[in-house]
Amino acid sequence: MTIRERLRLTAKQAALLVRVLQLLMIVILVTGLWFGSLGIVVNATTGLLVSQLPALFKRRYGFTMDVGLVLWITVPMVLHALGTVPLPGLGFLTPYQAVWWWDHLTHALSSSLVAGVGYATARALDVHTDAVDFPPTFLFVYLLIFMMAFGVVWELYEFYVTIAAQLLGIPDILTQYGLEDTVLDLTYDLLGALLVSVLGTAYLTDVSNQLADLLDTRAP
Repeated sequence: MTIRERLRLTAKQAALLVRVLQLLMIVILVTGLWFGSLGIVVNATTGLLVSQLPALFKRRYGFTMDVGLVLWITVPMVLHALGTVPLPGLGFLTPYQAVWWWDHLTHALSSSLVAGVGYATARALDVHTDAVDFPPTFLFVYLLIFMMAFGVVWELYEFYVTIAAQLLGIPDILTQYGLEDTVLDLTYDLLGALLVSVLGTAYLTDVSNQLADLLDTRAP
């Protein structure tokens, strides 16, 4: 069963939902431009670009992806971009500032995407060549280590971006809230990796097989 089927959406409904979410990111981008907010503009632009990757891969490599997976990619991008927008209903605070669970949710969803990429790539290599053999236990441990390493790099990136913004006197694009926040972020990164470890075979097998086929066609 695909993610779309699990959500009880038709392909048309899921595709429409993706378009609506992408339109929302465009609205967020325009809002950032209107108010001259660099952080909103950068985060909305990044989200839009990431949400367009499945369509780009399809045009360039013939790589098809179930629309449910496209939705999985788009949702955290929207939540992250929206999280940087001051909203009237929150006293003109951003969701990241006013909603305690917003950062945790976006970290868990975003980390599941990164873990999904790691899982699909490892499985594709396993299918593509007999030189490697990745048993389920190895894949589980690999995903946890891969995601935690990525999480640490991301937290360092957030820290240095925040320091650079302060030194240059420009608004923060990303915000580092301290050591406790970093530990919580890494915890939810781990949760995202665990979800992919458990559900990867169910939802990412087709992606892995297509990646393996792509590697086969490009092998010398």
